[in-house]
Amino acid sequence: MKKKVELSLLSVTLTIVSFIVLVGIFLFEYSRSEHEAIVWWLFAIVVIWAGFCLFYAPLYIELGDTHLIVARSIRLKEIPLEDIASVALCPPTMAERRLCGSGGCFGHWGWYMEADLGRYFAYYGKASDCFLVTLRDGRRYMLGCKDAPEMVAAIRKRLGLPEA
Repeated sequence: MKKKVELSLLSVTLTIVSFIVLVGIFLFEYSRSEHEAIVWWLFAIVVIWAGFCLFYAPLYIELGDTHLIVARSIRLKEIPLEDIASVALCPPTMAERRLCGSGGCFGHWGWYMEADLGRYFAYYGKASDCFLVTLRDGRRYMLGCKDAPEMVAAIRKRLGLPEA
């Protein structure tokens, strides 16, 4: 089963505006070209920012035979099914705090913290599409994809867990 990660309108807007602002600043400084070092530093910042976004931005969630796969632009994150202790629908709350990562640019990804859930790593586009995967070692992943209830039911069925 494979489900696409859909970005919220806020994420799409934030991504486009951020990209336009960074490229605009770079082009403005490039056109002035009085300080060549500044231009290269700005170029490096844009490339590093884009690299992080492409490395972590979630594209889809796939339930394979032995792994739950989070497909990112450059790399796959594989979570072995045998390591999953629980999975449940669990949208993040307004009390969610981002520790390190993106709060909407190219989706939500990175380390987050909530009082009720503790610390977790997130890969989602819309808060309404989220579910929480807890591993046996205590690590948590907040994942999100289109039709999250169906994905949660399929994972629970594959693991032999009772319906929630």
